[in-house]
Amino acid sequence: MDRQTIISTLLEVWSYSDFRPPQFEVITSLLAEQDTLVVMPTGGGKSLCFQLPALLQSGLTIVVSPLIALMENQVQQLEQLQNRQLKACLLHSQQSKSDRRSILGNLNQFKLLYIAPETLLSPPVWQKLIQPDLEINYLVVDEAHCLVQWGATFRPSYTRLGAIRNSLLTHKPTGSKLTLAAFTATADPLTQRKITQSLGLKKPQRFVFSPYRSNLNLQVQTIWTPRQRKNKTLHFAQQHQKQAGLIYVQSRRTSEELAAYLQAQQLKVAAYHAGLLSSRKRAIELDWLRGKLPIVICTSAFGMGIDKKNCRWVLHYQVPGLLAEYIQEVGRSGRDGNLADGLALASEPTGLLEPSDQQRIKFRQKQLQQQNLKAHKIFAQLPNRGNILEMRQQIPEIDLSLGVLQNQGLIRWQDPWHFQKKSNLVKKTGLSLQSTSSQMSKFLSTKTCRWRFILSAFGFQQQAQNFNCGHCDRCLGKK
Repeated sequence: MDRQTIISTLLEVWSYSDFRPPQFEVITSLLAEQDTLVVMPTGGGKSLCFQLPALLQSGLTIVVSPLIALMENQVQQLEQLQNRQLKACLLHSQQSKSDRRSILGNLNQFKLLYIAPETLLSPPVWQKLIQPDLEINYLVVDEAHCLVQWGATFRPSYTRLGAIRNSLLTHKPTGSKLTLAAFTATADPLTQRKITQSLGLKKPQRFVFSPYRSNLNLQVQTIWTPRQRKNKTLHFAQQHQKQAGLIYVQSRRTSEELAAYLQAQQLKVAAYHAGLLSSRKRAIELDWLRGKLPIVICTSAFGMGIDKKNCRWVLHYQVPGLLAEYIQEVGRSGRDGNLADGLALASEPTGLLEPSDQQRIKFRQKQLQQQNLKAHKIFAQLPNRGNILEMRQQIPEIDLSLGVLQNQGLIRWQDPWHFQKKSNLVKKTGLSLQSTSSQMSKFLSTKTCRWRFILSAFGFQQQAQNFNCGHCDRCLGKK
């Protein structure tokens, strides 16, 4: 398909006269039926890269997405396009049975289907997708870093996505093709390899861009007491209370407690976490997007797909265990290109006076060790070949254990339902929390430019050489 036809479609439907780099190259890769991996900073226009090819093709594009709010925002934006030419729908667990039946009965009328991995791999949905007369052109995994960060912890359905292509094609007419694409804003070289391997991408075209944001000022402050952590947060929030911002925490309980503390100081804030009712979460999202609520105190459940251009700051009350997660969260500020601040509060390095950060790392490490031990015990009970649907009746937590075992290379999925043991049990831990938290600790304590450290960690060593951003706390000489 020639460039002029593609640009004409862009102008007619999206009202854009041309593409941003590298949108056109990604689109042509997909139109050429080439598996594709895209790592592009937030705000770069990733969604258009798979939406436009979906419009130009005759069949269905399946978009695997991690959050209902993210799917809803995407579909709502598509409904506002010129002439509504790009018909999209979504399937999720909170829809009524009648709505789900209606969508599943009319899939051939849509160009895009947004769906969570758990819903995609539910038997009723799968039976509709394998129908020979339903043409499927693309399987797109949006926010693909979730496959690595969540797949072997609490979203094990992600580990089965690599078996979908071959399984679907066995039910389609001879000669059918299904192109895979993975999109994310942040992925270091190891994460890129794991995404490629887990999804079974075949010689993918890679579009990987630097995470550096020249308008984002990074700063880390050392905390010596729990009270100091609260006081610094209060002081920063008071200084910025007229600007939209986010405060990230690591637990539901902390979000509620900190919200109550700041509300008592007459600040307008709300706590947001996965335990809230969907209606409450949606109300908080809308109030923040519309400027009615300046500050949200949130866990990692908030942010993906929620696009607020004028968010001016992100404060990490507690730092995440992964540097990639930190970059995703702090990158939700300054999307309009104007200056924005990212402040992270970190416990003093000895952990003697303020041990909370170290305690969280140890607790998470213990959780992962327990998951591994449970998975290894279950491994000894597994047959050489098995069906996950049948095993669920015998072992309630089989999904998570199989996710751990697949991540460690001990089983493989023959299709989304049937697994096979690959080898005898050996000690394979994959990407351990200890190694990833060590990277985060080194970022917090680095004496050099914060952005130089990030560039090096994400595989941009050449750009990182002698790099000084000039606007982080290290470059400015702050302590």
